[in-house]
Amino acid sequence: MTGPLDGVRIVDFTTMISGPLATMILADQGAEVIKVEHPRGGDHSRRVADRRGGMSASFLNNNRGKRSVTLDLKTEEGRGAALRLCAGADVVVQNFRPGVVDRLGLAEAAVRALRRDVIYVSISGFGVQGDWAARPVYDPLVQALSGLAAVQGGGQGRRPRLVRTILPDKVTAIQGAQAISAALFARERTGEGAHVTLSMLGTVVAFLWSSDMAGLTFVGDEDAPDAAPHDAPAQDYVELIYRTADGWMAVSAHTDSTWAGLSRAVGRPDWLKDPRFASVALRETNKTARLDLTQEALTADTTANWMRRLTAEDVPCAPALTRSEMIAHPQVAAAGIVVESDHPQAGRIRQARPAARFSAVAAEPSRPAPRLGQDTRAVLAGAGYDDQEIDAMIAAGVATGPQEGEP
Repeated sequence: MTGPLDGVRIVDFTTMISGPLATMILADQGAEVIKVEHPRGGDHSRRVADRRGGMSASFLNNNRGKRSVTLDLKTEEGRGAALRLCAGADVVVQNFRPGVVDRLGLAEAAVRALRRDVIYVSISGFGVQGDWAARPVYDPLVQALSGLAAVQGGGQGRRPRLVRTILPDKVTAIQGAQAISAALFARERTGEGAHVTLSMLGTVVAFLWSSDMAGLTFVGDEDAPDAAPHDAPAQDYVELIYRTADGWMAVSAHTDSTWAGLSRAVGRPDWLKDPRFASVALRETNKTARLDLTQEALTADTTANWMRRLTAEDVPCAPALTRSEMIAHPQVAAAGIVVESDHPQAGRIRQARPAARFSAVAAEPSRPAPRLGQDTRAVLAGAGYDDQEIDAMIAAGVATGPQEGEP
């Protein structure tokens, strides 16, 4: 067994990040993922910067473990081949802009007519209803519309700021992978398929609600709904990242015991007698003062020394590492979080190991991210096409093999 999803076949029509990352998570867990791409160029992420051997880092990091088939879905032959692949699929995933999939003849009804119990998944930016449904979407737009940029900026009256990573795409991918697994589990019990729909906007709003929407949770009690989620100044340490004598570190002392430990570690026993900090609630109410005092204390010593002193008092803390420092950190190495492997085109590459590991599954390397059209012949043959039919499709430009379509 190569993973808990061994035997599950997924046909993946998605591009960019949200869909490809979702299906890569499932490929890492054993599913067979057939990625359908346009013969000329393929997934846009193949063409972005940071490349080696004709492969982009973005494509490598979101398409590991898949097989690549090229089909021109605007042709009758391409649509027919795509539907034949869908007929043998457990899951079909698409993130076309709403309406496009209908025009291509690959909407849920067309696929379900061929496979009654299919799990059909539609990922969109703003949802499939409303005036915004058909608008183009990119990660910064979702961060802005969802309120995430306002939260990141610090609340009402402050400039909204983007999270410096494409968070909506990636959170949607994780949510999508979980939803697909849940739908497959339900099908095992009921024998029924499902249409799973999710949007980047809806996913991020749900993501925010668990921690950043307290002022809007109780209906009728919205005195200051847009205040900062944590009422703190806009200095660098507002996010609980503090400057030390030689760098930066994170310290989180929220509970009574960790607050007491912090007070001992920095040599400030008077903090424990200060009425402003006598309870968890009061420390939140007076967070600005608490952060100011903590920052003042931590400036007096180096990050390494504070790590030793705070750890001795069992206060949660960590150095703020650069990305290069992170991959060399002893804890990252001990946990086996970052691994290296050889890619046939890109050479030696470094990637994060799949986050979820399963005790019954041997740790085996996944298939490397494929060349464009690398598996066209094999997959179409498996779908019932003979060599002459495949040759004709390639000659007509409906499909490409690995040589013609190599990035």
